[in-house]
Amino acid sequence: MQAIVLVGGEGTRLRPLTDNIPKPAITLVDRPFLAYMVEWLGSHGVDEVVLACGFLPDRLREALGGGEHEGVRLTYVTEPERRGTAGAIRFAAEALGDDLEDRFLALNGDLLTDLDLTALLRSHEERSARATIGLYEVDDASAFGLVDCDAAGAVLSFTEKTGVVAPGEVNAGAYVLERAVLDLIPPGRNVSIETEVFPRLVGDGLCAVPLTGYWMDIGTHERYLQATWDILEGRVASEVRPTAPGLFLGDDCAVSVSARVGPRAVVSRGCEVGADAEVIDSVLLDGVTVGSGARVSGSVLATGAVVDPGAQVVDTLVAEDERVGT
Repeated sequence: MQAIVLVGGEGTRLRPLTDNIPKPAITLVDRPFLAYMVEWLGSHGVDEVVLACGFLPDRLREALGGGEHEGVRLTYVTEPERRGTAGAIRFAAEALGDDLEDRFLALNGDLLTDLDLTALLRSHEERSARATIGLYEVDDASAFGLVDCDAAGAVLSFTEKTGVVAPGEVNAGAYVLERAVLDLIPPGRNVSIETEVFPRLVGDGLCAVPLTGYWMDIGTHERYLQATWDILEGRVASEVRPTAPGLFLGDDCAVSVSARVGPRAVVSRGCEVGADAEVIDSVLLDGVTVGSGARVSGSVLATGAVVDPGAQVVDTLVAEDERVGT
C-alpha cells in the first residue's frame, strides 16, 4: 500500500522554530515529527510513503534519512512551485509513473494522529468509492469545514468555516483515492482537493467515514506543546518511552540536582540545566543551555539556544542558537 503525504508547507505559525527547518522535521519529544506519521502508516500496512516536499526538502531528508524508516520505504519528490493539496498529489503521482498503485492513501503531513486507517480503507472498498474522506468529531468546528453525509456515508455537501462554536465532523486530512481521481486534477498548477476536486465528486463516488482515535494539527506553539504532553502522557499511540508521565530526558543531558524540571518537560540530548533553574511546561531541543537561576515556562527552545543565568523565558518560541539575556 502506498501513501502520498503532503509536507510542502513552511510552518509559518511555528516561526522562528521553522526558519531553517521544515515543520515535519522538527523534533517532537525524541524524533522528527513526521516519523510519527510514517510509523502510524506502517502499522496500517503502508509499505511506501511518498513525501511531496516543498520547503527545505534537503533538511527533511536529513531528518528522516533516505531509503526507509522503520521498514517503510521513503520516496521524496519536490514540487518546482506550490501546487496546492490536489496539485501536489498529482505531481507526486506523476513522479511515480507506472509505479503508482490503482488505490492509494493521501494525507496532510501536519497531523499527529493514530486514527484507524484500516477502517478507512475497509469502508472505501466496501462502498466501491472513488474517494473516501476520513472524518473526525470535534467539539468546536468553527475553524473547520464540515462534511455532510447521508446514512450510507455518501457525501452530500461541504459547509465552509462558519465561525460558530458547535460540535461536528470535520475533514481529518486523510483520504483513500482511486488512481482515476487524478484525471480531475489539472496538471501543472495550484489546485485544492478540498474546494476544487471533492465538490466535483459529490454524487459520483465520494464517501466519508468517521474515524476514532487521536487527531491534532501541531501547527501552533500551543498545539505543539499539547501534542508533546499527549505523547508523554499516553493519549496518543506512539513508540516513545517517556522517562516519567509528562517528562522526557534525553541522552547526555546534565540537570543540576537543585534544578526544577517538570512535571511536564522535555530536556533533549546534550542539554544543560543549571543550579536552581526551572524548566516547566517547556521543551528544550538538542544542546540547549539554561543558566543557573533561570526560568523557562510554557516555551519551546530550538537547538543550541542559550538562556543566561537568571533570565526569564515565558510562553515563547526561541530560535536556533538564539541567546536570551536578563
